[in-house]
Amino acid sequence: MKHIASCSFGKDSLATVILAREHGEPLDEVVYCEVMFDDQISGEVPEHRDFIYNVAIPKLKSWGIKTTVLKSDKTYMTNFFHIITKGPRIGKLRSFPLCGKCCVQRECKLPPIKKYMKQLDADAVQYVGIAKDEQDRLARLDGLHRVSLLEKYGVEEGETFALCEKHGLLSPIYEFTTRGGCFFCPNAKTKELRHLYDHHKDLWNRLLELQKVPGKATERFNRDFRFDEIDAVFRMEDNQITLFDISPTKGVTE
Repeated sequence: MKHIASCSFGKDSLATVILAREHGEPLDEVVYCEVMFDDQISGEVPEHRDFIYNVAIPKLKSWGIKTTVLKSDKTYMTNFFHIITKGPRIGKLRSFPLCGKCCVQRECKLPPIKKYMKQLDADAVQYVGIAKDEQDRLARLDGLHRVSLLEKYGVEEGETFALCEKHGLLSPIYEFTTRGGCFFCPNAKTKELRHLYDHHKDLWNRLLELQKVPGKATERFNRDFRFDEIDAVFRMEDNQITLFDISPTKGVTE
């Protein structure tokens, strides 16, 4: 019977791997699916991708744990430019993925994992990084072929930070976000978007260019805003003059 840990290299999935090692749980390999923006550019936030390949995978290798990297032949860009063939938006580009209905998750991440798992024996066990206090998500596991070691060993979501940090396996993304996700994720919070704007202008500009593409099914990047509207807000913030930029005596007459 093969035991696989599904790993995004976020805190919960890595904490699962750590628990397996600490408690002598069987673990044959870690399986990671890297979603791509296009054929060359990863969908991971660059700091997280560097962490995966330069820190996490080498650490797991030193522990004797094999990591298998999966990729789909579909990317964010192929999904963006997919022409809709049914429904009220027929003929339009699928464009930006929708919150809660992410075609990138559906077509770029899940299929490679499902295909890989089908190649394994029918009794293979998949460790999933769901914490003890995530009861709604735990209810979806069958406890036989999909198992949570975090639940088994009583680890809550907030405790996974320290567990990963103890072993040098806490991704730097947690310095500016509480969640993992692709750099183009429509669920990204303002702080995550601001980080991309400030530190990865090349990726930011790629998304900004996509806003100009005609014939899109939706013009919004997320539930509320177009991507160029988000860009405008950040540029306005950068261009604002604060009280600290004004000389204390400027404009004061004697």
